[in-house]
Amino acid sequence: MSEQKKMSLTVKVLLGMALGIIVGLILNLTGLISNSFVDTYIVNGLFHVVGKMFVNALKMLVVPLVFFSLICGVCGIGDIRMLGRVGGKSFALYMMTTAIAIATAIIIAVSFGIGKGMNVDSAAAFTGKESPPLTQVLIDIIPTNPVKSMAQGDMLPLIFFSILLGISMLLVGRKAKPFVEGAEIANEIMMKMVNIVMAVAPYAVFALIAKAVATLGLDLLASLAGYVLVLVGALMFHLFITLMIVLKVFSGLSPAMFLKKIRNVQVFAFSTASSNATIPVTMRTVTERFGVNNSVASFTVPFGATINMDGTAIMQGVATVFIANVYNVELGMSGYLTVILMSVLASIGTAGVPGVGLIMLSMVFTQVGLPVEGIGLVLGVDRLMDMIRTAVNVSGDATVSTVVAKSEGKLDIDVYNDPLAGTYNEEDIGEFDAEVEKEMAEAIEAAHKRDR
Repeated sequence: MSEQKKMSLTVKVLLGMALGIIVGLILNLTGLISNSFVDTYIVNGLFHVVGKMFVNALKMLVVPLVFFSLICGVCGIGDIRMLGRVGGKSFALYMMTTAIAIATAIIIAVSFGIGKGMNVDSAAAFTGKESPPLTQVLIDIIPTNPVKSMAQGDMLPLIFFSILLGISMLLVGRKAKPFVEGAEIANEIMMKMVNIVMAVAPYAVFALIAKAVATLGLDLLASLAGYVLVLVGALMFHLFITLMIVLKVFSGLSPAMFLKKIRNVQVFAFSTASSNATIPVTMRTVTERFGVNNSVASFTVPFGATINMDGTAIMQGVATVFIANVYNVELGMSGYLTVILMSVLASIGTAGVPGVGLIMLSMVFTQVGLPVEGIGLVLGVDRLMDMIRTAVNVSGDATVSTVVAKSEGKLDIDVYNDPLAGTYNEEDIGEFDAEVEKEMAEAIEAAHKRDR
């Protein structure tokens, strides 16, 4: 009897969202929300407590996750002297595409005005703090007391200190190895904590969405549909327009050939929602299908999985505009520039695993004075959006790897232009399977002889 297949987290989150919408609509449309018992003990009682606890759990993970993942990301580069031109070009391109991604997302989201007209319950009495001037933001990047910055959750100083610490550990070299190994273990522990917190996400989604829909009614669904459409549109614009322009301008290669060969990587990234899990597939595609030399791909692909989070940056931009409009908070040019700067810097510390983007989003919200609770409005669809933006992330990794290899003369043009390069035909697969079966049969026969 085959083992019953367990329901995936994605399905559970979507189911929780659907049930939350249904329950919220029932409470709103039937007028039960006006019942004092329902309002006090269910909507603003049970739903509020469960949702708030989940939001607090996300906030709890922010500081240690950013700290350890940034250290591991910087140390993962290896010997600082080996970065050279490849490292410089890769870093510049990844940061440039991320900045373009977040700026494009904000422009598109502001143009469509998603979230406007939604009146959040005035009982919440939320007042957004005034964003500091950009000059002060730049000054505050360097912390006078990094421990105090961690305790207060000031992310920009924490990001700066973590990157500087990682570089210093690289420069110290072998003596710092125990510290590096300790940071890697701590980062794995934090990743496990993320998985534990995300395990209760479906129930939190149900509570957060049910409370929001019960309070806001059908207006939420209309605005949420707008959020999804704008986010998907911004992601597709970045994939098919921005990245392909970067590829054409900096390498002169065919975007059509690139999009044809990158499909399997995108499908795998979509199904796993993890840039890290997709690294083996990305590596094989860029080396065997695109013709990128392994000396370049072995650095640019893992490096990209660590710091290149174009899709996550786009989500942060669209979500920030959406929540700011919902709560009637005017961010202004200074606020949006802060979001762009934070998203670019935070992309270095955004681990390539499912769910971490929400934690980084809470960091951005805190920095610009938006309520972290607003994440609940987009949480229900985030898992699906995470799958799409991961496909955009790995496409960016492959784009930069190809551009850098071309500029360094480490790209086989004939392989790139060959549609069948790196593919296996049925005859090859049949011969390979036959050879494997033969070896297995010989191994089994040898084992039987030993047993006798």
